[in-house]
Amino acid sequence: MNANDALRGIWQTAGLPSDALACARLSGADPVLPSSFAVGAAAQSTIAAAALAACELGHVRGATRQEVAVDMLHAALECTAWFSIDGRVPDLWDAFSGLYRAADGWVRIHANFAHHREGALRLLGLDPVTAQRTDAEAAMRSWRAIDFEDAAAARGLVATAMRTFDEWDATPQGRAIASQPLFTIDRIGDAPPARLPPLEANDRPLSGVRVLDLTRILAGPVGGRALAAYGADVMLVNSPKLPNVEAIADTSRGKLSAHVDLQTEAGRAALSHLLTDGHVFVQGYRPGGIEALGFGAIDTARMRPGIVHVSLTAYGTQGPWASRRGFDSLVQTAMGFNHAEGEAAGGGKPRPLPMQILDEATGYLIAMGASAAMCRQQREGGSWHVQVSLAQTGHWLRGMGRVPDGLKVAVPDRAPFLECSPSGFGELAGLSHSAQLSRTPAAWPRPSMPPGSHPPAWP
Repeated sequence: MNANDALRGIWQTAGLPSDALACARLSGADPVLPSSFAVGAAAQSTIAAAALAACELGHVRGATRQEVAVDMLHAALECTAWFSIDGRVPDLWDAFSGLYRAADGWVRIHANFAHHREGALRLLGLDPVTAQRTDAEAAMRSWRAIDFEDAAAARGLVATAMRTFDEWDATPQGRAIASQPLFTIDRIGDAPPARLPPLEANDRPLSGVRVLDLTRILAGPVGGRALAAYGADVMLVNSPKLPNVEAIADTSRGKLSAHVDLQTEAGRAALSHLLTDGHVFVQGYRPGGIEALGFGAIDTARMRPGIVHVSLTAYGTQGPWASRRGFDSLVQTAMGFNHAEGEAAGGGKPRPLPMQILDEATGYLIAMGASAAMCRQQREGGSWHVQVSLAQTGHWLRGMGRVPDGLKVAVPDRAPFLECSPSGFGELAGLSHSAQLSRTPAAWPRPSMPPGSHPPAWP
């Protein structure tokens, strides 16, 4: 499957008009980064889908369609999520994150948050205060990989055994994922069309659209950043009590950033007030988490008829892992990508994909799905629920086929695609957006700011 085929499939699944595809211009071909998988096509097609869907919403609002051009190399590099702050490139992985050899295979641990790291070390029988990486490696060798995975899941930790593709396919979760589409867009309530104001001549296609972004790790924030690039007012809503990763400096470009504590009555009231004037609600809580706080899809549709509610999960909404926590690196390991990439490299040692493409592609599907559902809302009315998951994106990526000799390509120079801007974190250098809109260029006029920099109120 090439990128044009992938884009066409995404577009058809979203129910968007096929004639809009004539406005897409995709250039380049895999391999662009060292991988035996079509990571370039995955990046390019999802970014193109996000930009084209935003432009289609602009067309629904009265603007003429415009051309969307995406170069594969630029798209793939954008999805590496590289950035620096005041010339410093943050180390995005904790020392205890990564692959460990177990008694009968491999286990990947995600330890970027302190509570996950400490929980994994205690499960290994180690003292989090004094343990070293070598201690964890030695302790893991006494565990069977699946046993550690099950024990970690029971404690709400994030670790997974490495599987081959065949092993993943044989699991109930693998079968559940294989039976589902890449994403779903469902009508969940009745409401009249919430007409957006017409666009002025130079307005970006999502100007006037208000998005609540209740996500923290890469996929959701990438989706919100894309919506901001196309003109939406995106408000990142963080809890003042929860930690963030340093990538928030890069993924907050173009966004407002407010603190709201949903564990308090005042916080829930503040979010309800924001929701009243919002158009899109994006959340990445583990399944059941946002419902427990009163802001599930049905709840938000009742409070704000006409809302587009977007839900992000790791392993989908069906199967025994539906409530399991997960991150891109873990999903890659569980589904077989690390094993397959290692085999393609010829050394046998597990190897990750060259970027967190499941996160990145899913993020752009979030942006695409939000715009597609808003197109439906403008035409048909109703409230809508968009659902995406990292595992469904992984299944789709695998279905795109392999790239012969893809691992032989050199890592390209990112310098031509970098842009610098002041931010609340320092001087921020990051990848420019790869979707080139012919009439209203994508942009992030709002600087990236730390959580809590703005009041929880729409401008």
